[in-house]
Amino acid sequence: MKVIVTGASGMVGKGVLLECLDHPKVVEVLSIGRRTLDLTHPKLKQIEHKDFSEFESIADQLTGYDACYACMGVSSAGMKEEQYRTMTYDYTMALANVLYGLNAKMTFIYVSGQGTDSSEKGRIMWARIKGKTENDIFKLGFKQAYAFRPGAIIPMRGVESSSKLYNFLIKSLGWLIKLMKKISPNSIVNTQQIGVAMINASIAGFDKEIIGPKEILMLAE
Repeated sequence: MKVIVTGASGMVGKGVLLECLDHPKVVEVLSIGRRTLDLTHPKLKQIEHKDFSEFESIADQLTGYDACYACMGVSSAGMKEEQYRTMTYDYTMALANVLYGLNAKMTFIYVSGQGTDSSEKGRIMWARIKGKTENDIFKLGFKQAYAFRPGAIIPMRGVESSSKLYNFLIKSLGWLIKLMKKISPNSIVNTQQIGVAMINASIAGFDKEIIGPKEILMLAE
């Protein structure tokens, strides 16, 4: 299987990328990012692409792939709705539309979030925009399309969040995470489990389009 990963400079994307590189059924991984990663691996190819509003200019390098794991994303904190929509909806759909035209039989997995609003009508800005992104990806017609909605995420294998606050909380509140897992074992996932779950969903399929923490844990087994 040949896969594309976006957002590999972030916590989720980096975790997914590492699992893809290690998986025996993944023979090639293409990372698309605004800057190249400080990482080399026999399976890894990289494209430095500055403008995520369009992917037509690199379309000739995106053919022949079996799956895309769209992990790019930003926090909505301090953002106006128009800016957040551009970076969340417009960028994701620009990629999805080009890939559908090239590889309609591929699996497209979008990293969304718990609390996403599938009705697109709620009061929470980020949830509406992610909901529209999910819905429009599903409408394209990929052979398989999924929205992953992880809740709390534990970074593994040396992966860190771009948020200093998140890193601090993870390192300082390990006891709380252990307590949460004990109270609600299906509420927390780690970056390794997300990556393995994506690969397994691509290979074997899954009976739900929207995949929450419980389903991620099932797929990662």
